Amino acid sequence: MSCPYLIGGNDKPMTTADIIRCTYLIESPYPPEQAAGMVAAAMSAGTFTRVPGETEALKRRFSAAVDSVRALETVELPTLPYREAVSQPHHRAEVVITVPLDVTGTELATLLAVVAGGVMELKELSGIRLVDIELPPAFADAHPGPQFGVAGTRRLTNVHDRPVIASIIKPNVGLLPEQTAAIVRTLAEAGVDFIKDDEKMTNPPYSTVEQRVAAVMAVIHDVAARTGKPVMYAFNVSSDDPEQMVRRHDAVVQAGGTCVMVNINQVGYAGVRYLRQRCSLPIHAHRNGWGMLTRCPLLGLEFNAYNKFWRLVGVDQLHVNGIRNKYWESDDSVVNAVSQCLTPLFAPADRVLPVIGSGMWAGQLPDTYRLTGTADFMYIAGGGIQGHPGGPAAGVESLKQAWEAAVRGLSLDDYAADHPALRQALDKFGKKTATA
Repeated sequence: MSCPYLIGGNDKPMTTADIIRCTYLIESPYPPEQAAGMVAAAMSAGTFTRVPGETEALKRRFSAAVDSVRALETVELPTLPYREAVSQPHHRAEVVITVPLDVTGTELATLLAVVAGGVMELKELSGIRLVDIELPPAFADAHPGPQFGVAGTRRLTNVHDRPVIASIIKPNVGLLPEQTAAIVRTLAEAGVDFIKDDEKMTNPPYSTVEQRVAAVMAVIHDVAARTGKPVMYAFNVSSDDPEQMVRRHDAVVQAGGTCVMVNINQVGYAGVRYLRQRCSLPIHAHRNGWGMLTRCPLLGLEFNAYNKFWRLVGVDQLHVNGIRNKYWESDDSVVNAVSQCLTPLFAPADRVLPVIGSGMWAGQLPDTYRLTGTADFMYIAGGGIQGHPGGPAAGVESLKQAWEAAVRGLSLDDYAADHPALRQALDKFGKKTATA
């Protein structure tokens, strides 16, 4: 496939290996084709007037182009406030814009400035959303990508034929290191595969990362010596200072830990990339703040684009919400996010493990399996394990039993007839909306 660009201004057309394809949802009072042209112009060389040095050859080489326009519905009122608001219908459309790699290079800071920078502020639009982005192979060579991904997480947890069963420290803040370690002991002895810090638990004075690492890893080693199962614990090493994150990571490594966690939206792409380049453990990516970036349907970006940027910089496990979760996100959106994580960008090794959570218990597992068709995910249950009436061990067992029912195609009620842990979970959580 060739595109309407010339490399270096000569007569050689660019190929798909030289371009970036961006899909946007836009809304504007202007006809869709005209609005799409405005989007492309905002991503190109030039300004509102001709300036010296702006040759035709330069514009050909460094200009975006409209690849396609698909008109959608027309609405009476604009979605977003904007300066050119007019009392006439607003047209929505899906548009594909192609951008020469020469415009952005392979650095994410530049790429995002082009595809999600000034273009998001056009006064002629009452809505613009980056729906997806297709990146050329040059990005694979320029970025570290996942170090462990799906396969590495399964190897370190020694879980190969079912989802990775996980829990979280509750209460999420306020615990001393020894209190956190006591909960870890209970969960590890209950048989969980993975435990994580809460996103709000980073490095408070009453429980610094180093103190928490020492207390928790002593318990994990003790339980592993008796059971043969070393639980993976994701210590939240998030910090304003990338060097501090590396030091916290190093403390986890020295104590024999196997995972670190980062609040990715707060730390940013550069911070996560910096850690990844100095990291020897899987990076558990918590996406808290995601709603701010995506919740408005005509602003921000969709997970299809979002996940690709984080996979480039090297996360290994990425939160995706869960079926019938406690937040706003729909099941369809969650299923799509799982699929996105498990679809290779450039090679199978760059797949990341979807992390399903937010109000999970045994009851959502069959639908999770039915809708996603995979066992490749982490399933985090806080209250679903720790609030189980039979105790945490029964909570873990109820999840395993629900998974067995799912893969066998049996209803949970039928399978619970001779599986008490599942029966107890259904009786306690089945009539309620999960909130933990």
